[in-house]
Amino acid sequence: MFFYNHQQPPGPPPSYVPKKPNGTPSLKAVDPGAIRFCRYKFTYIWPENGRGFWTWLVFVGPTSVAGFRWTRRGWRFWGTDIRNIDSFYC
Repeated sequence: MFFYNHQQPPGPPPSYVPKKPNGTPSLKAVDPGAIRFCRYKFTYIWPENGRGFWTWLVFVGPTSVAGFRWTRRGWRFWGTDIRNIDSFYC
């Protein structure tokens, strides 16, 4: 797969969960221009639905992101539409 040629995470993510930003508007979108600076960095993502998680992004496109997501079993490759992301921290 194409993405496996990219840099994998250097180890496990940080052991803390960052504080989610407050005051976000109810109608918003994650800007691909902003999240692109999170490539090859530990990034915490709060999805629109579900629990937040650590990721290591290797791809940021105009409508999607992909990389490695931390699970109980270690890093697993994943991807999602940017519209599925409520907020992020990197």
